[in-house]
Amino acid sequence: MKDSVFWGKKISLALLLPVLVLTAALSAFGAWRIAGSAYKAGADGTAQESRSTDKILVLYTNDMHCSIEADAQSFGLSGLAAAKEWAQRMSQYVTLADCGDAIQGEAAGLLSRGSCMVDLMNELGYDICTFGNHEFDYGMEQILELVNNRSKAAYISCNFVEQKTGAAVAEPYVIMDYDGLSVAYVGVSTPQTLVSSQPSSFMDEHGEYLYGFCQGEDGARFYHAVQSAVDSARQDGADYVVAIAHLGIDESASPYRSTDLIRHTTGIDAVLDGHSHSVIPCERVNNKDGKEVLLSSSGSRLANIGCLLIDTKGTAALSDDVLDTVLLSKETVQNMEQSVGEVLSAYETLLEEVVAYSDVRLSANSENGNRMVRNRETAIGNFCADACRSVSGADLAVVNGGGIRAGLAAGELTYGDLFAVFPYGNMLSVVTASKQDILDMLEMAYKDVQAAAETEDGAVGEFGGFLQVSGMRVVIDTGIPSSVRLDENGMFASVSGRRRVTDVQVFNSVTGEYEPLDDAKTYTLAANDYMLHEGGDGFSMFMRHAFVKDRFIQDTQALADYITKDLAGKVGAAYGDVQGRILVK
Repeated sequence: MKDSVFWGKKISLALLLPVLVLTAALSAFGAWRIAGSAYKAGADGTAQESRSTDKILVLYTNDMHCSIEADAQSFGLSGLAAAKEWAQRMSQYVTLADCGDAIQGEAAGLLSRGSCMVDLMNELGYDICTFGNHEFDYGMEQILELVNNRSKAAYISCNFVEQKTGAAVAEPYVIMDYDGLSVAYVGVSTPQTLVSSQPSSFMDEHGEYLYGFCQGEDGARFYHAVQSAVDSARQDGADYVVAIAHLGIDESASPYRSTDLIRHTTGIDAVLDGHSHSVIPCERVNNKDGKEVLLSSSGSRLANIGCLLIDTKGTAALSDDVLDTVLLSKETVQNMEQSVGEVLSAYETLLEEVVAYSDVRLSANSENGNRMVRNRETAIGNFCADACRSVSGADLAVVNGGGIRAGLAAGELTYGDLFAVFPYGNMLSVVTASKQDILDMLEMAYKDVQAAAETEDGAVGEFGGFLQVSGMRVVIDTGIPSSVRLDENGMFASVSGRRRVTDVQVFNSVTGEYEPLDDAKTYTLAANDYMLHEGGDGFSMFMRHAFVKDRFIQDTQALADYITKDLAGKVGAAYGDVQGRILVK
């Protein structure tokens, strides 16, 4: 990739965020119907003394993934700034919080290693942030530098600790006073961060974990860490406790889901959540004592902006307070400006450069619109894996479905289109792998696959480590339960029973035929450094292997080289559909 003047450049929002008057949003929020759906706080006396604190508005975002620019689906940062201005007209008590995964996901974040988004969030006036798993994508040293020396917001997490001592790496919570009403904000980060970011970021040179997130023990350590922070905040005088969390509700995240957290703790009034990209306007989940806790999540990429309302009714008593959450959607706001030119200008020319042409659409989704790259063979997955195998010269290649973030449309393909497919800036490497290594890898990759790929509710059996393959064909028997065993950090440990990957064949480039894996043969395997070096998604089996080629090309460039050199500048009809590489039965 070309050097960019954007790297490390501090961006001013003076030219970036012309704030509009949100008449439509004001009307929508003014029409909230609290009665009948509100959550009542615990009784705290009957005195009705007046309080200047009438309404507290907590605006929250999650999983922004560098969504700087507004479009038909996203507010962008200009819309967020306008929403905050509206909130400040509604109340003098406005707090802006982020629930993680803000600084990574687009070219701007990668090229600046997250500093661009931190600068923009400073200009927006973020007060509180927690660590999502992707905050660590640029390494531990970089995120700690951003958090400690660049961010104006307080980064909090009660379960981000030093592995050996249990000492906190960040403050567990902050308490904000709103004219005598105290609200504690407790940060909570998913223990899945260890395998859904770069595992090596948390290790020393010997592979020993230096940092952790209170993982293991079926969630007991995790719940205890959160409960201790909540209890401490209450002892410090907090009237309300709000969790700023990055946990999600996906079944694969158990026992660390936000719903699991609520059911195993007490004293939390609301959980503002991220990680699973779920759209949750307002749900009520019973805690350990059977009391209702608000749960809300705004989706992803600023498609919505969340707002927690604490309405004191202007009295000093807590007994008549009302808590509720709503999501401000793009549909409620009209005439948003889309001005983020200064941030985009540094790399816009590069991203718009036409690389090639495609005769067909390479989709990452099913006809129903459900994301399939994490549970089934896809056309875009085959293309990406073939590119990695071709450019590397390896026998086999795999690409984790969680790393494929978009498909490709038919027609002209730009560098930006390819960047959207592989936005993380991962590098390709090649290792030697035995038959056993490959079988263990595939068993890990397909541990969550189910017979049905999707239901009316969406895709099922998703796993970010689901592997799209090249140079091999695989059969998965979903009638055999997965017997993959993980260690306490979520890394592959062993297979303890029958294997559900029942047949694996590899392509022989000499004969042009597929043949069974050979016990006596050693294969070369190409994959990104997130998987091979970092053990990402729990693939621990290659972290100590010999590298034939090491971080020799960026994955996005591999796509470009494959099209321009091997495919003569055109993606043909062969990629118009799946090719039977992964058979699920």
